[in-house]
Amino acid sequence: QVQLVESGGGLVQAGGSLRLSCAASRHTFSNYAMGWFRQAPGQERKFVAAISWSGGRTSYADSLKGRFTISGDNAKNTVYLQMNSLKPEDTAVYFCALHQQYKPPYLCSRSGCYEYWGQGTQVTVSS
Repeated sequence: QVQLVESGGGLVQAGGSLRLSCAASRHTFSNYAMGWFRQAPGQERKFVAAISWSGGRTSYADSLKGRFTISGDNAKNTVYLQMNSLKPEDTAVYFCALHQQYKPPYLCSRSGCYEYWGQGTQVTVSS
């Protein structure tokens, strides 16, 4: 069983930046993808970004391109989400997830593709 632990959330003013981290426990998956999703109160969980663990492919929600950057550190089994120029509408709980059955090159943006999930970390952007 893979465990994912997010960190780095918090309260930030509009225009500020945060970097979220997601540490994955040791596993034997050889070809997988990691993703970030977010869920605001009263809304469904939405795709933010994804990255393949081998090959370095990335995918972003169209509305977030240019502000958010996903990256990974294989040695640390950690994926990051750098969020810049934050807006109040970015306020949400951010979840990382792992897609074990990833088949290149398509990075899935549907939450149903991801088999493992973290507990989430709260990001609040004040105006």
